[in-house]
Amino acid sequence: MDKIEHIGIAVKNMAESNRLFAKLFGKEPYKIEEVASEGVRTSFFDVGGIKIELLEATRPDSPIAKFIEKRGEGIHHLAFAVDDIYKGIANKVQQGFTIINPEPKDGADNKLIAFLHPKSTNGVLVELCQEKKD
Repeated sequence: MDKIEHIGIAVKNMAESNRLFAKLFGKEPYKIEEVASEGVRTSFFDVGGIKIELLEATRPDSPIAKFIEKRGEGIHHLAFAVDDIYKGIANKVQQGFTIINPEPKDGADNKLIAFLHPKSTNGVLVELCQEKKD
């Protein structure tokens, strides 16, 4: 893992949360997009080179909706950049981590993503992400 790529924060209301975080960070989000396959709308802020991703559920059965129902709003995951997501997944499996999705899937911000199960990472959901290559 090369660096923290972003920190994901689950929110109930994207519009209200964007206003709150824009006030906190002194800037507007640079991108808002929906990932229909995951049932989520995201917005991204760049804060000193670290991205903060806000995640709002777009349907009640989405992972974000379930997270908020169980734990409330707050930090959802830490995402780390990798050069090769397939090698990153294989490496983490070899090290004994449990992978939620062994095949990478499309994520927000032009990324391929895979998650490590929080049961294998002291309760922290960890995302591996790789910039999609054309």
